[in-house]
Amino acid sequence: MRVREWDPLTAPAAEIAAIVALLNEAMAIDLPNDPLWRDDTMREYLAVTMPGERKAMWLVEENPGDAARGVPPIGEANILMLGDIGVVEVIVHPKARRLGVGRALLTEVVRRAKAEGFSALGVEVPGDTTAVEFYERFGFVRAFTEIRSVLSLSTVDWFGLGEFAAGVGAGYQISFHAGGPPEELFVAYAAAKAEVREAYDLGDLELRPSSYEPQRLRASIDTLAARGLKLYVVVAVRESTGEVAGLTEVVVPQQHPTRADQYDTVVVPRHRGYGVGRAIKARMLFELRSAEPGLAEVQTWNAAVNEPLIRVNQELGFVPDRQWLEYEAELGELAAVLKVD
Repeated sequence: MRVREWDPLTAPAAEIAAIVALLNEAMAIDLPNDPLWRDDTMREYLAVTMPGERKAMWLVEENPGDAARGVPPIGEANILMLGDIGVVEVIVHPKARRLGVGRALLTEVVRRAKAEGFSALGVEVPGDTTAVEFYERFGFVRAFTEIRSVLSLSTVDWFGLGEFAAGVGAGYQISFHAGGPPEELFVAYAAAKAEVREAYDLGDLELRPSSYEPQRLRASIDTLAARGLKLYVVVAVRESTGEVAGLTEVVVPQQHPTRADQYDTVVVPRHRGYGVGRAIKARMLFELRSAEPGLAEVQTWNAAVNEPLIRVNQELGFVPDRQWLEYEAELGELAAVLKVD
């Protein structure tokens, strides 16, 4: 079995299309209700990272040169090297599972992580998929659990949603922005995210790039755009102080534009109880209906302990879909299991 390192920036277009086909054939088994991926800015989606972060990828083909001919590889893996943890993804074609493909790919990931000096790896895993067994078999330990919920826009009570959007306490101004917060709100916007992060440590591994200070916030917005992800934000500002009381972010990927991803939704603790969270999320749905007429669904993730936001999502019509699990493993233990020197 030959595992080869692969660079999406220099790969021919046929290989990019082959990766998309692999993702869709795996998803048909693992996440059959999710929208299929499209080969639209997929090269950028795979290759672009935040400043200071790096990514490495590998492929396994059934026959040498398959991907260059547009034939889906039987496996793909990548590691995103951010901060002090390497974030792993291993995808194996359904027809090639339990044949050692995943192990071979994970071995290459561990070898690279070890060479780069990392001490731990993390991974996000959809619940009720074969990936759970795969990672647990190699010693990954569950560290955090979220619930993914999905809202079908066809089921939204738009009249009731209007009442939610208008139901914020007096003294708050709510605004919508495409592409990120306006310049004059950058510092306050980042400060609100940082304050909520410090006040509520939910115990997750932070396996996705985050931005809690203005410079990194700018970099994250530029990175999203470069990867083909359209960002929309709704911000609630306390008029008397100018501080950002709450914010919500939604990204519409060009790679699957019918389902948007809800990123951060935060309400600063001292502004809770005034309807801010519900109002900003309701306003976002109204704006998306106009800005993205092809959008059919919005998906979001919440920690099981985040009861206030879970209640808001239920009021808006989000339906729990499945668990989303974060796993971590010590690199030394992984290397021993996989016999990586």
